[in-house]
Amino acid sequence: MIIARAPLRISFVGGGTDLAAFYTKSPGRVLSAAINKYVYVTITKTPFHQIALRYSIGEIVKHPSELKNDRVREALLDAGIMSGVEISTFSHLPGQTGLGSSSAFSVALVKALTALAGGHASPEVCAEGACWLEIERVKEPIGKQDQYASAFGGINVFEFRPDHSVNIDPLHLDFRRRLDFERHLLLFFTGVTREASSILTEQKKNISEKMHFETLKIMADSVMPFKQTLMAGDFRKAGELLHEGWLCKRTLASGITNPVLDAVYEAGLNEGAWGGKLLGAGGGGCLLFIAPPERHESIRRALETAAIQGGLLDASVIPFSFVQSGAEIVVNTND
Repeated sequence: MIIARAPLRISFVGGGTDLAAFYTKSPGRVLSAAINKYVYVTITKTPFHQIALRYSIGEIVKHPSELKNDRVREALLDAGIMSGVEISTFSHLPGQTGLGSSSAFSVALVKALTALAGGHASPEVCAEGACWLEIERVKEPIGKQDQYASAFGGINVFEFRPDHSVNIDPLHLDFRRRLDFERHLLLFFTGVTREASSILTEQKKNISEKMHFETLKIMADSVMPFKQTLMAGDFRKAGELLHEGWLCKRTLASGITNPVLDAVYEAGLNEGAWGGKLLGAGGGGCLLFIAPPERHESIRRALETAAIQGGLLDASVIPFSFVQSGAEIVVNTND
């Protein structure tokens, strides 16, 4: 048996500039952090001439081409695994929450399949393998930030260059400053899960328009100032930059936000948050706020009240912390 895991991520600034439609014309930059919520993938060899797959549903097929799960189907076909395995996956949080769970699954799958073949996949191999699987094979209209954040772990600035290479610049925050930054963050699940594809497809199409392209350049250029505020411990300024980034992001496509989500976000600002954003493509998922720790409890109450008033009955705060490790093998009985 092999068990691989890959962390989810929080993307602070620069999201959207990791789409090839943008970074092939102007370098994209994203600052993100891996968190202690994981997607797990287990692979077990079996003596049966079939593929068994267990996720939100179960599939048992004679050949991987028959699988409905496109990521597993394409990964097995590429690896030449035609039968004799059982694959399952589980995670700490539901999918479609804006925390990069789909790409974390792909990263963990690449890590596990490489181990099954007796190899070791480096963070770069995991990231590029997951990008190739999702973007080239499955044709998802997504960028590369989630795969790299999950594969490498830690807090990083990723620069996506026109030649498709990726530069990784880790933020070396000392232990106390990293903990202090965590204390200023509040992660709030709105109770709404959503498919990102339609929003990202529209956003990708809009990049060709001059106004949207210039907005994305502003967002890419905000990454280094945000990094500097973190290094200096100026979390109020970081919150303000986060808010400015959110105001930019919401113009990139319709469906990124709606009146109910706006009301929940405004409730957080009114209770003392310095800034925030909706994570992921938008339309639901998680809101992230930077706020004074002493205001967190009143912000939480205000968010929950606004969510209930908007009909979002499953909304709640998600505790988390940063993690330094990326994708890893936690069990390998084949060694």
